[in-house]
Amino acid sequence: MLIYSMGVSVDGFISDREGKFGWSVPSEEQFRFHVEQIRELGGLLCGRRLYETMLPWETDPSMRDTELWAEFADVWSGIPKVVFSRTLDRVEGNARLARAPLAEEAAAALAATDLDVEVGGAGLAAQAVVLGLVDELRMFRHPIVVGGGTPFLPPVTEDVRLDLIDTRTFGSRVVYERYRRVPESSD
Repeated sequence: MLIYSMGVSVDGFISDREGKFGWSVPSEEQFRFHVEQIRELGGLLCGRRLYETMLPWETDPSMRDTELWAEFADVWSGIPKVVFSRTLDRVEGNARLARAPLAEEAAAALAATDLDVEVGGAGLAAQAVVLGLVDELRMFRHPIVVGGGTPFLPPVTEDVRLDLIDTRTFGSRVVYERYRRVPESSD
C-alpha cells in the first residue's frame, strides 16, 4: 500500500501560517510508535524539503545521541528513498533522485518490496492523493488550531471515501487516526 502519514493540527494543517511545525514534535511515546511504523516500510517517496529535513538522521552522528534516536536513525537509514526535486542534482544517504513521474515511481517502489511504501512532503503527497495513488492516510492530530498554513490534504474534485481502521490516543493527547481508502466499486 502507499501511505501518507503526517502530524496535523485540529484544523487540518501540517504547518502553520509561517511554515512552522514545532507544535508537532512527537512525545517519546509517539516517537517510539513512529519508529515501529517506519520499521514496516519498504520505501519512501519524498519531496526535496522532507528529504533535506530528514537527511541528518542518515549523516549527522549527533542524531544518535540517545538509544531511541540511534534506533530511529538505523531504521530510517535502511529505507530506500526516491527524492522528487527540480533543484537538486544529487542526493546522499540511501536515496536516489526520481527519474520518472510520480505514478511510475510509486508503482516501481511498490513492486520492489513486499512492504508498504510511504509518500511524504505536502506537495508530493497532495499530487499522490489527487492521482488516487494513496491507499491509507495516517494522521497524528495535535490538540492545536493554527488557523492556516500548509493543508494536510489538497482540494479534490470528487469525494474520496474512507474507512476508519484504527485510532489511538497518546499520553500527550495527540490522536492517531488511520484511514483506508474505500475501493470505488464498494457502495
